[in-house]
Amino acid sequence: MSFLIAGFVGGILRGGVGLVKYITSYKDVEIRPFYFLGSVLLSGIVGYVAAWVAKDVAHLFLEIDTAPLSFALIAGYAGGDLIENLFKIGTRNPTLFEIGKKIKNYNK
Repeated sequence: MSFLIAGFVGGILRGGVGLVKYITSYKDVEIRPFYFLGSVLLSGIVGYVAAWVAKDVAHLFLEIDTAPLSFALIAGYAGGDLIENLFKIGTRNPTLFEIGKKIKNYNK
């Protein structure tokens, strides 16, 4: 269970790094607390799932019974990064923030 929690923490770290990157990239940034918490929670869930997959992969392919917690932390962090990049490729936008601006302008 601690392996999956480490993956969750890795996902949360990924969400936090994404926030810091956003704040340092733009001026006059408005942080919406519920959106931020939802994003970080979703990143944690993705990290949890990524650690779960990594644990099974380590067991099946590497024949490791107990993988180190650092493996779960890295898998949790990278899982969120992988999904973000797949989304960027699918929408053909370099950043997710531009997509949010387009949606906001579309609703006006």
